[in-house]
Amino acid sequence: MSKYYNPNRTRNLYDPRARESFRLSRSKIDLYLNCPRCFYLDRRLGVAQPPGFPFSLNSAVDKLLKKEFDSHRAKGTAHPLMKAYGVDAIPLAHDKLETWRDSLGGGITYLHEPTNFFITGGIDDVWVAPNGELIIVDYKATSKESEVNLDAEWQIGYKRQMEIYQWLFRRNGYKVSPTGYFVYCNGNTDKAAFDAKLEFDIKVLPYTGDDSWVETAIIGAHECLAGDKVPESGDDCDFCKYREAARNVEK
Repeated sequence: MSKYYNPNRTRNLYDPRARESFRLSRSKIDLYLNCPRCFYLDRRLGVAQPPGFPFSLNSAVDKLLKKEFDSHRAKGTAHPLMKAYGVDAIPLAHDKLETWRDSLGGGITYLHEPTNFFITGGIDDVWVAPNGELIIVDYKATSKESEVNLDAEWQIGYKRQMEIYQWLFRRNGYKVSPTGYFVYCNGNTDKAAFDAKLEFDIKVLPYTGDDSWVETAIIGAHECLAGDKVPESGDDCDFCKYREAARNVEK
């Protein structure tokens, strides 16, 4: 992974003097909320956190789920999981779906005029209810012995992700259900043998979002980047703790 990591990026940096819109992804808003210092170093000064290793298994699950739901999308039918969990909807057929899914080159986007930020996010899926409301859906994969849920403190990132997507679709003029769903796949390790296959238990978890914080977060991110001083670290940022510990021993 190291050959792909550039610790001194010179492109896609925020310039307070620039007139063109600045593209800011959903994940970078989350970074700002987690640690303003890391956010400023990344988007203003070009020093990003080192990337993690790709979750290839998660990507495979994501791809297969999309294929599965897309087959029902083409037929205009509900997926059996939707029926099993009492979700009165079908996968949305829309000519922009693949663009919305493209988090790197496209995504669902909105120009936030007060900050001149072009907010972006790449969704996994959208369902549509009989009343025309769009339902935002996100796929997740893990492997744990306990039942999957949304109760862990670190899963605030999942919830923010859902809420920013809901905010983006509303700003694009769509009627959006306050309830989104996480299609959560849990790899089953309680088997006598592997037999060259991994089976998953799949749950559909509802989540009622509240996007009222998004506007404030975007304005805060803009104020952060427009400043001339590197801000303080987040309350519990491992990257900042590491940099501080390294500086202390190097002295």
